Amino acid sequence: MKRINITSGTTWEAQVGYSRAVRMGQLVEVSGTTAVEGENRIVGIGDAYRQTCFVLQKIEKALNEAGASLKDVVRTRMYVTDISQWEAIGKAHGEFFADIKPTATMVEVNALINPDLLVEIEATAYIQ
Repeated sequence: MKRINITSGTTWEAQVGYSRAVRMGQLVEVSGTTAVEGENRIVGIGDAYRQTCFVLQKIEKALNEAGASLKDVVRTRMYVTDISQWEAIGKAHGEFFADIKPTATMVEVNALINPDLLVEIEATAYIQ
């Protein structure tokens, strides 16, 4: 089975040793994704809904590069720094996945890599 690594080109990927996404056969795993644009600009500071939308757009782009789409997503994992923001995060998730309805997990974490980041999302897709 051929392995395809998808990169976004950030220096962090080389430094930490990871890929934005990996495709193995029909399976695509997307790494934890945050609302960082380019190397260090955080999108939507203080706005959990906006950050979630931006993150899901980045995930969609990585899936497309791997030959998949949001319709192929079977699971998402959401790590949030303030669980009281669940409705804003859930609203954005619902807008992207309303008809797809993957399994989903949302858990509160103590912190992400930058205190301005409110949400990090992973996705698993299976291409039919």
